[in-house]
Amino acid sequence: MEIVPMLPEHAPEVLAIYQAGVDGGNATFETAVPAWERFSAGKLPEHRFVARDAERVLGWAALSPTSERPVYAGVAEVSIYIDPAAQGRGAGRALLGALIDSSERGGLWTLTAGIFPENAASVRLHESAGFRFVGVRERLGRHDFGGRSVWRDVALYERRSPSIGGPRPRTAETAVRCRAWRTPPRGRGRDGGGHGDQISNRPAFSRV
Repeated sequence: MEIVPMLPEHAPEVLAIYQAGVDGGNATFETAVPAWERFSAGKLPEHRFVARDAERVLGWAALSPTSERPVYAGVAEVSIYIDPAAQGRGAGRALLGALIDSSERGGLWTLTAGIFPENAASVRLHESAGFRFVGVRERLGRHDFGGRSVWRDVALYERRSPSIGGPRPRTAETAVRCRAWRTPPRGRGRDGGGHGDQISNRPAFSRV
């Protein structure tokens, strides 16, 4: 397996893996995969990769800007999707590591990820890469899937660069808040459905 920059020639496989995430129902609020031009326009050119073996793309990962304001130029959101047939081969860890390395080289200081709390595999992946749990945005959006429309929570994770700006000093107050929030709540069915987002025990997915 190798990690290489995402190129237009990878488009069919990248979008097919994205579609698998949409179809799984626990990776994203999106209900349809965009055309490659729109997909590509929303990703930072220097921060997108695919994992592939000799024959096919196993997964992809990319960073997207969170704002057009200059003050947030160093903040980006993670997306990571793994082909269901390629899970368990370390592609997710390798791709996320590549994003972190490229973000450090590119001067980005914060990476964020929004994950459905039920998506335990994505949570474990991000925590293993140094992302910290920030909190939960409850009932953030309605998810139309499988003929139902349900409210879903999104757990927020972030990684602060240790070399760009340094970690934020932790006061006693912030330490208490972090302890109170350090464990994401388990999914609670609402409107007849569950909620959660990102990776799940299917493909490893990040951005909701």
